[in-house]
Amino acid sequence: MKPSTAKPLPARAHKSLSYIRRYWTLYLLLVLPIAYFIIFKYIPMTYIQIAFKKYSIVQSPWEMPWADNHGFEYFIKAFSNRDFRLALRNTLMLNFLDLLVGFPAPIILALILNELPYPKFKRLTQTVAYMPHFLSWIIISGMALQLLAPTSGLINIVLNRLGFKTIPFLNDPAHWVWTYVFLGVWQSCGWNTIVYLAAITAINPELYEAAEIDGAGRFRKIWHVTLPGLRPTIITLLILSLGRILGSEFDRPYALSNNLVKDVSSVISTYVYAHGIKGLQFSLTTAVGIFQSVVNVIFLFAANALAKKFGERGIW
Repeated sequence: MKPSTAKPLPARAHKSLSYIRRYWTLYLLLVLPIAYFIIFKYIPMTYIQIAFKKYSIVQSPWEMPWADNHGFEYFIKAFSNRDFRLALRNTLMLNFLDLLVGFPAPIILALILNELPYPKFKRLTQTVAYMPHFLSWIIISGMALQLLAPTSGLINIVLNRLGFKTIPFLNDPAHWVWTYVFLGVWQSCGWNTIVYLAAITAINPELYEAAEIDGAGRFRKIWHVTLPGLRPTIITLLILSLGRILGSEFDRPYALSNNLVKDVSSVISTYVYAHGIKGLQFSLTTAVGIFQSVVNVIFLFAANALAKKFGERGIW
């Protein structure tokens, strides 16, 4: 009888298989999320190539003919289009202002909430701050119209009664930009404090006790204990925010926009909607999407490298 030639499984593989058999129910829970990412995230990536081809609804991406200029026809067309350049400028401007105003806002609110002495009042304040996150931008735009409209808005009615001039919050481009930014801060600020409040609870309480023994007051403890404890979280979220500098949500600019402020409210997402979904220029808008993604990835890597250069951990 010949000895068996089958090789035994390596110890690591055997251990992995036994681990899977032991926790098979947990792995079963991963089936739907993995299927979701494969079906709706990875398989659609095959259609990225239509940015370099002449789109035809009756052909598969592999059968479509290549676009002119070595496949870069639609990239050239996008950058030569005034509407796209305007959308690109507005996207960068609005995202920069969102970052400038909206990024520190939840940090400041989290510090204030952490210092509130009464637990019941603190919970009530947190609940009120979280609520706008659950409102859609259609609802928020309706509320903004009721409050900020030039003639029928409550705020302008009160200002007129007090003898002040009407403020064109929604009709003047300069005023609209800041209205857009502050509505975004109001909607997201409370919800974004959750991460910072969780990070604050992880700070060693003995550090506060030591600071208090050394005579540090409330503001000194915030500056020398709380903020250094929050620094890793702040750096991580800042890097991720910079990775979305050319990203653009659709709901907020679309809901708050009107014909009087098109020159500042048109962003890449609304450009893609107008030219892709409504205009059926799928190759053009796919090219725009690829450009948007590449720039975001470059900013993400650059921000991460810069953080590491200054001695921070980065996100990888």
